[in-house]
Amino acid sequence: MGTQQILLIVLSVIIVGIAVAVGITMFNAQAVNSNRQAIMGDMNNLASASLAFYKTPLTHGGGGNDWLTTTEVGDWLGYDWDGTILTTGNGEFTLAISGDDLTITGLGTEIGNDGSTGVSGQLVITGPTSGILATVLN
Repeated sequence: MGTQQILLIVLSVIIVGIAVAVGITMFNAQAVNSNRQAIMGDMNNLASASLAFYKTPLTHGGGGNDWLTTTEVGDWLGYDWDGTILTTGNGEFTLAISGDDLTITGLGTEIGNDGSTGVSGQLVITGPTSGILATVLN
């Protein structure tokens, strides 16, 4: 082989390697963004169902304008609830009650931007005003 042919082969291998590396990086970034959006969607669905629990009268199995306990809210939501962690296909969620506020914290299946912990988010709902106070993503 001539020197020119070897140079073209080496150059081709380098270009293909760079293209593969860029493709992998773009795929991973899309997976993280997709999981982040899915966590937000799940938290919004959980917030909506939680508010339905809050507003449903006690006689109908709801909270009667009270969050009662996280176990009762978790049982109402109907997902894979083990008493402390609620699991969906996108991640795991925990519930915490503090006065009139219900906090939903989600931990996704993909590693977040820091490179060590999963994609996460937190959503706070206040019962009396029936609204979302804050939503925070990592």
